Amino acid sequence: MPITPAATTHSSSNGTADAILLELVDENGVTTGTAEKLAAHQPPGQLHRAFSVFLFDERGRLLLQQRALGKYHSPGVWSNTCCGHPYPGEAPFAAAARRTFEELGVSPSLLAEAGTVRYNHPDPASGLVEQEYNHLFVGLVQSAVRPDPEEVGDAAFVTSAELAERHAKDTFSSWFMTVLDAARPAVRELTGPSAGW
Repeated sequence: MPITPAATTHSSSNGTADAILLELVDENGVTTGTAEKLAAHQPPGQLHRAFSVFLFDERGRLLLQQRALGKYHSPGVWSNTCCGHPYPGEAPFAAAARRTFEELGVSPSLLAEAGTVRYNHPDPASGLVEQEYNHLFVGLVQSAVRPDPEEVGDAAFVTSAELAERHAKDTFSSWFMTVLDAARPAVRELTGPSAGW
């Protein structure tokens, strides 16, 4: 997969990492400026653009990822296939495809927009706040997952029933059910009624 220009601008000439900037938005999703990633997540949080991806296999099972333990935000918790933030000026669709490949080593064979959802979710463990205008995407994955261990601790395909069991016993990201519920109409359209989503 080609590297987008936005993905190549985050290291400086002296070898140190530049600050990662997020796109700040208003309640309608209109860009209002930028903020450094960690600063945007400090309480009370600054409303910023984000994306969430839900990929399914040919059997209608959802690909979950467990976030790597080294993540500064919500480490070790289970969540949807991929989530993140577009770089300022990067289209959410392009960012979703880019990060899915970077984190899981797969390119979706189908990726479609599934609406947006706005939420405010504090993370009690880290003290950070997810104040996000989130673009949702659903799609299909038909190749083997090759997770980047710095990003992903584990990955698993689950049915709707298996997700309910796992959600009752494992720790999930604070935003997971909000984004899943918002994406459900598109998920049902993609997977069909027999998948139970």
